[in-house]
Formats: sequence, C-alpha cells, structure tokens
Amino acid sequence: MGNVGLLFVGAVLFINGLLLLGKVDAKAGAVFNLFVGALQVLTPTYLIFIAAGNPALILAASGIYLFGFTYLYVGIGLLTGLDSSGVGYYSLFVAIVALGYSFVNFRLFRDYPFGVIWLYWAFLWFLFFLLLGLKIAHLTTYVGWVTAIQGWVTGVIPAFLLLSGYWRHPVETATALAVFGVVVFGALWPLTRRRRPAAGSSDAAAESTGSTP
Repeated sequence: MGNVGLLFVGAVLFINGLLLLGKVDAKAGAVFNLFVGALQVLTPTYLIFIAAGNPALILAASGIYLFGFTYLYVGIGLLTGLDSSGVGYYSLFVAIVALGYSFVNFRLFRDYPFGVIWLYWAFLWFLFFLLLGLKIAHLTTYVGWVTAIQGWVTGVIPAFLLLSGYWRHPVETATALAVFGVVVFGALWPLTRRRRPAAGSSDAAAESTGSTP
C-alpha cells in the first residue's frame, strides 16, 4: 500500500514542479494536492493500525505523514490564497526530519536506495523553505525543475519497480541515485540561473499563488 502512495507522491511532485514553472494552473494543482494529501494521511494511519505495535513498521510508516500534511497544506493554501510562509517553514521542519529518516534507512533498515532518496527529499524540502518561507523568488525555476525531476526519480520510478518486483541491486541503485542527484541538480543550477523567468511567469506565479511543493 505504501508503494502505491509513493507512486502518487511522484505524480504530485511532477504536477507541482510544472505549477512552479507556470505550466499548471494553481487551483487545478490544488485539487490534486488535496487528493494525494488525503491518500498520504490515510495510508500511514492504516499501516500503523495493522503494524500491531511493531516499532520498525510504525517508524517506516510514520514518515509518510510528512508528505500528506505538506500536500494538504499546499492544496488548502492555493485554494484560499494563504501566504506561503507557513508551508515554507513547515518545509524546513520536513527537511530536518528527513535527514533523520535517511539515517534510519541507512543504519537500521539497511535500505541504501531509500537512504539516498530521503536525502533527495531533505534537499527538495529545504529548497521549498528558501522559496516559500524566505521568499527567494529567483529560485522558482530551479526549484520547479528539481521538483518535477524528483517526482520521477524518487516517486514514480521506484514505486513502479517496487510494485513490479524489479527493485533490485540496492548498493548499485543507491550509488546511481547519488551520482544522478549531484550531477543533474548541480548542472541545473547554472542553466536555470541563465534563464530568469519573465515578469508574470513562474516567479510572479510563485508570489501570487504561494506556489507549492
């Protein structure tokens, strides 16, 4: 069940990346955030309920709430026109906690690919803090691309491989993910810095809609 939720985390990150890039309407994106946010609150609640007090299973499920509350917060904020600072500072909280989940996956679960994926998410949610909490609007294009790409790399592709039984070779997968993240997100920075969005496009959209993770 958690893998199905991961698939839709990838979908909503992709949609929100396009929203930041000015390709998706804010209200249209808000509705999908509410759908996925509700799923990502119901899923861990169910998993914890059936865990029968197993600490490892409860710990593994608990991190899903970080995403569920993010998307509910984002969806409601976009529909009601709330200032984005609340989501931004919540994103700082998520970024810090995600480092803890990365450590847990590396050391307790020995799940090296998801140890790296949690580092991806810590980086992404820290970018949301900079963009939405500190209002550093010129990051909009960079954050949009990182968000859209992470939707596939940390959500859709791992979920599909897990659901189909092809999630294998953990050490090699973790290494490939780490190299991909450093190379691609490092290369995106100068590329997006050269092409600042015009007034009224994605930067303006971020300010007017309180754009979202």
